[in-house]
Amino acid sequence: MSRRKEIALVTAGILAGIAVSGPAAQAAAGLMANPSSQKFYLEDRQISLQAYEIGGSNYVKLRDIGQAVDFSVAYDAATNTVTISLDKPYETEVIPPASTPPDSQTSPSALSKNTDGSINVPQDGSRYVPQAGDVIRCDDGTNYTITDVTRYDKNMFAAGPVGPLPEATCDWSQFDQPELPNAEVRHYSLQAGDYIFIRNLYETRRMLYSLYNAMGEDDWIMQNGSPRRRGDGTPWVHIYLTLPEDMESVPFWPWREEDVPESLHSCPGGDYYLEVWDVFADGIFLRTEYHLR
Repeated sequence: MSRRKEIALVTAGILAGIAVSGPAAQAAAGLMANPSSQKFYLEDRQISLQAYEIGGSNYVKLRDIGQAVDFSVAYDAATNTVTISLDKPYETEVIPPASTPPDSQTSPSALSKNTDGSINVPQDGSRYVPQAGDVIRCDDGTNYTITDVTRYDKNMFAAGPVGPLPEATCDWSQFDQPELPNAEVRHYSLQAGDYIFIRNLYETRRMLYSLYNAMGEDDWIMQNGSPRRRGDGTPWVHIYLTLPEDMESVPFWPWREEDVPESLHSCPGGDYYLEVWDVFADGIFLRTEYHLR
């Protein structure tokens, strides 16, 4: 076996499961990643690799290793598979899926259900579009029946669906990587009605990715192609995906992407808190609240 093949096989074993590009990078948004200070050598020659430390291990892009030791990498989105060709020179190929859109909603049959048939909202950040007749399990153990979702995609504020999640216009991995919180379902029986607030993790990702793109375009935050850092080396912008209970916030709805860069440009740097909630009253969908503080 050639020396190149030996290197490629060892590398492929080390990097099994590492994302190639695109949607896989978005799926890793819930991980805490920091730039790695490790040096990398190919035999006796130092090479430059963009690496990140996650959970005590170094992670690099498989395609970068392929380029370094000259093997081919192909990603098939339809089957969610990566093919490494050791006998082909370096090239990367992305085969798009045949029909499934990248941000298709979670079907009701795919949702986790309890023994009584009630639904658990997804915890992985995938999209859940409520349907009339859905019975949602609340955090207090009660069940809540959704009866009317006519306002979900069209109401006096919004003329239609929001659309897919933003695509990266910069390297998101260079910014603060907060973990997704739990998708809470808060239940309140009030004199004004029977309410639930569902933490919408999919729309939380929309706010997070929009903030990443705005940060990448902000000259004050970016210095020499990298994000500005504080004196202790921590990111200049810290991002939290929940608001402290004692923090006041004025929500907005429907989704307005321009609100994110406007907020960032008005006060670049510091701590940013994001939350999104779907609000129901007496089984009727009212609105999706976006909180940015």
